[in-house]
Amino acid sequence: MTISSQIAKQLRAVYFGGNWTTSNMKDQLVDVDLEMATYQTFGLNTIATLLFHTSYYITAVIEVLEGKPLTASDKFSFTHPPLLTDQDWKSMIENALNDAEKFAKLIEKLPDERLLEDFTDGKYGNYYRNLTGIIEHTHYHLGQIAVIKKILQQN
Repeated sequence: MTISSQIAKQLRAVYFGGNWTTSNMKDQLVDVDLEMATYQTFGLNTIATLLFHTSYYITAVIEVLEGKPLTASDKFSFTHPPLLTDQDWKSMIENALNDAEKFAKLIEKLPDERLLEDFTDGKYGNYYRNLTGIIEHTHYHLGQIAVIKKILQQN
């Protein structure tokens, strides 16, 4: 088994299950409706905003792994299109899950030697740091989603 395949496995676990926390994005979002997804409480980001934010970085790195330049900017990572219908919300979830799987497949194809190479520019560190960082980042925001969901279910 390669290091790249292990990274892909960890990414799938945070999105689809099988990690040590026993929490994953798919299961956390399965019963979240549009109202809950877009409800802001205690000045926190909404569940929809957090999902968009985590997906934003995945789509940016997908493009890099497909040979395109890195064009993402942190200033746009929390700004998602309006969600006006249940279908808009369901599409956001579906796109996030599909992108996560696409990302995992691209990671699996990376030769392990590439993991130590600079990710687009030396200032960003290497591929390994960026790929595992996205997983850590997703776990962090998954925890926020779980807490916000629990708060909203109490009300």
